[in-house]
Amino acid sequence: MLIRLLLLFTIVPIIELALLIKLGNYVGLLPTLGLIAITGIIGASLARSQGFLVINQIRNKLSTGSLPADSLIEGLLILIGGGLLLTPGLLTDVTGFSLIIPITRKAIRRVAKVKLKNQITKGNIQFSFFGNNKSSRDNQEYNWQQTDKKDNDWNNLSDSIDVDFKEVDNDNEDDNSKKNK
Repeated sequence: MLIRLLLLFTIVPIIELALLIKLGNYVGLLPTLGLIAITGIIGASLARSQGFLVINQIRNKLSTGSLPADSLIEGLLILIGGGLLLTPGLLTDVTGFSLIIPITRKAIRRVAKVKLKNQITKGNIQFSFFGNNKSSRDNQEYNWQQTDKKDNDWNNLSDSIDVDFKEVDNDNEDDNSKKNK
């Protein structure tokens, strides 16, 4: 993984620089700088608008009680695409636009979803629920649909449970109910 990151952060900037120099020699310095600025501006505004659309999709899914898995993946792709569009370069701009434009983003989402599912199945990606350090396989074994379990199963969920409460003064309620009678 370290070698991949090292190659990514060294080879990609070298290729980007070479492409920008070639483009600058072909069309000139000012048009090349203008192209970099325009793609950054258009990319930022497109990423912003697409991001708001995905956020609304997530809200709608959550309000209906369904999980927004596809929308979350699309949100991540938009975030990555926006970051790529802010970095100067032609390759990063093409990649960034492909992650932000809805048609290409959906195709990339399908591929990413399959790869993510394969990594989870292999056990290369693990999830932690409720603060436990169990792998995704351990958490899948716990059947959330079982309702006939005893109260001691709450111990399996977490060391702590967050609750909201409202304190009610029972004495005042009793007084108010007696006055109304």
